[in-house]
Amino acid sequence: MCIRDSSITENTRASYPLQYIPGAKIPALGSHPKNIIFLTCDAYGVLPPVAKLTPEQSMYQFITGYTAKVAGTEIGIKEPVPSFSACFGEAFIPLHPYKYAKLLSEKMQKHGTNVWFVNTGWSGGAYPKGKRMSLKITRAIIDAIHSQELNKVKYKKFDIFNLDIPTSCSGVDPKVLDPVNTWQSKDEYMRTLKKLAGMFNKNFERYASQSGKEVIEAGPKL
Repeated sequence: MCIRDSSITENTRASYPLQYIPGAKIPALGSHPKNIIFLTCDAYGVLPPVAKLTPEQSMYQFITGYTAKVAGTEIGIKEPVPSFSACFGEAFIPLHPYKYAKLLSEKMQKHGTNVWFVNTGWSGGAYPKGKRMSLKITRAIIDAIHSQELNKVKYKKFDIFNLDIPTSCSGVDPKVLDPVNTWQSKDEYMRTLKKLAGMFNKNFERYASQSGKEVIEAGPKL
């Protein structure tokens, strides 16, 4: 196998025995997680780098499964393409996504688990005007989640999507935490935010008839 050969696919996988990894936990079992992180790559540059989700919002975002396909993940993708995939893996789920989202919510509340929406996409504008969220910022956010720092800071509401976003995070410029601050044109930002919200709402129409009212209401409000 040649890892530099992309003639068949740009996105390869490999597997090997777990015991080959130094320090691996054998057997590979752990307790219930205290944090679940939904990763998204927002090509429109309007979603915050991190938001703390309620159980209802967690169900909505899980069913929505929003991200963007980027170059290197699939053949033919040269620039980011918005993508909605229920439960972040729609092709592999046999039941209605609400069934899995309901189970997630029940487990969250039973085990006291927090769910976070972490955006590694664009900031300061949509592709190609904006720039990709720096790895340094994402690492600082993930560290703050696991250290429980983000459980202790102040939050404010994020327009239209009604998400809770932190006002501070160690290692992150506070203005980056609210994406409107990173755009030169606030009007263009709001138009783009509303455009994305409309896409969320349109996508969710596929699932609304079999989803609970509390989940539907956890989506964007235009």
